[in-house]
Amino acid sequence: MGINIIIAKRLFNLRSVYSTSLFYSTIPTTPSKTPLEKQFETWINHLKPGFTPTDVNHALTSQSDPDLALDIFRWTSQQRSYKHTSFTYHTIITHLATSRHYQQAETLIEEVLAGACEPTLPLFNTILRFCCSRKFLFNRAFDVYNIMLNSQDAKPNLETYTLLFNSLLRRFNKLNVCYVYLRSVRSLTKQMKAIGVIPDTFVLNMIIKAYAKCLEVDEAIRVFREMGLYNCEANAYSYSYIAKGLCEKGRVEQGFGFYKEMRVKCLVPSTSTYVIVVCSLALERRFEDAIEVLFDMLGNSRSPDCLTYKTVLEGLCREGRVDEAFELLDECKKRDAGMNERMYKTLFNDLQFVCRD
Repeated sequence: MGINIIIAKRLFNLRSVYSTSLFYSTIPTTPSKTPLEKQFETWINHLKPGFTPTDVNHALTSQSDPDLALDIFRWTSQQRSYKHTSFTYHTIITHLATSRHYQQAETLIEEVLAGACEPTLPLFNTILRFCCSRKFLFNRAFDVYNIMLNSQDAKPNLETYTLLFNSLLRRFNKLNVCYVYLRSVRSLTKQMKAIGVIPDTFVLNMIIKAYAKCLEVDEAIRVFREMGLYNCEANAYSYSYIAKGLCEKGRVEQGFGFYKEMRVKCLVPSTSTYVIVVCSLALERRFEDAIEVLFDMLGNSRSPDCLTYKTVLEGLCREGRVDEAFELLDECKKRDAGMNERMYKTLFNDLQFVCRD
């Protein structure tokens, strides 16, 4: 009898323990929040009822995480009696673009272009910069520009044209392609003047470069001569583009004149300009002038390539000035820190081969 009572008590205790553990196991547990969710809630709590775009902008600029900033931007846009302004759109687009969240930035840009906020010049220039930096948004950049032209509060300024000219010039890689985009350069130049935007030296140099690359050297010289009208002074780039374009066009004497003019002003040409002037003079058998420019190039720590040396040296050989050619090679080896032993031997052997013929 006593044994049965003990067994019954134990069974009762086991059932109690089992039912208790079963009860606790069925209670739903609240999942812990991620640090990002906690930060989001913290900033949302900071935004008191009736918050303004300035408050939202402060919240956006305080975030190092672009995803968190975008979450705050989206949450605030869904609240009653609140609408984002160009101020907050400018901040979030800049934040996303800087953080390389390109797809999200594009989405917001499309919202702005669809009329989500009032157009302002800083916002539209930021959008334009983003489009110009993305290769496949090149055409979209000009859509933005056309919206700006028709806007009262976001008319294009010097920064706008700088971005567009720079974007166009990056596509001037082949001569046949250059002519296609040169039309856009001409059109932009006319529109810039029509709305009263005064170009600076950088913009004028890009226009000169565009014409020179297309070998429209007379147009390039015309823009060069007009620089003074805008209180701009021609620099080394201005002269280099024109000297290079003239030599490529075959007007070597005129190109050499621009080179000499820039050297009188103590302006140093680019390496590519030096190379083209030297080669052009050598091909016209003006070896004294070519050698003078070559030594000037070396004096300014610009190293010619192998082809430039061969053009001058082999030209001298074909003129029967063999000893002078070898002496020039030795002199260049002394002056040119960039000429290694391998280049010297290549030039020496090629020179011997040409002289034998």
